[in-house]
Amino acid sequence: MKMHVQRTAAGGFAALRKLHSIRRSVPTSVYQTLTVFPVVSRLDYGNATLVRIPVNLNRHLQLVLNAAARSVTGLRRSDHITSTPHWLRVPERVQFKLPTLIYKSLHGLAPQYLVDDLRYVTDIPRRRRLRSASSFQLEVRRTRLVTFGVIDSALIC
Repeated sequence: MKMHVQRTAAGGFAALRKLHSIRRSVPTSVYQTLTVFPVVSRLDYGNATLVRIPVNLNRHLQLVLNAAARSVTGLRRSDHITSTPHWLRVPERVQFKLPTLIYKSLHGLAPQYLVDDLRYVTDIPRRRRLRSASSFQLEVRRTRLVTFGVIDSALIC
């Protein structure tokens, strides 16, 4: 996980360095769009796997997001970036992304591999008569991942 966060942060900073050279050549709205696409979308890609990462790894990603916000707003490095753009902080982005993925997969709007892996407990024949079947819990099908190990079946409320 540490390597993923480091590569994401390095890619975000590299994109910001490339964009810095054209900052004064394009209108502000174009620059904002150009910043959001490579930097913020890079942070959002695969961030559902970052649900419970340590604070120090979270800080690396937050630094990239703060640098992008400063670049868009024209603030200096010493200025605080507390409420300037209406972007969520990295932990909130991760917490927002997970329910969004669940909603999309339950309504058939997500990619098929996500739709196939998530199902209601009531749809599982051996668990249909259990008391937990009435609580609208979800089960994630057991998946074997090559790089991160094995994820056991987990219940998501």
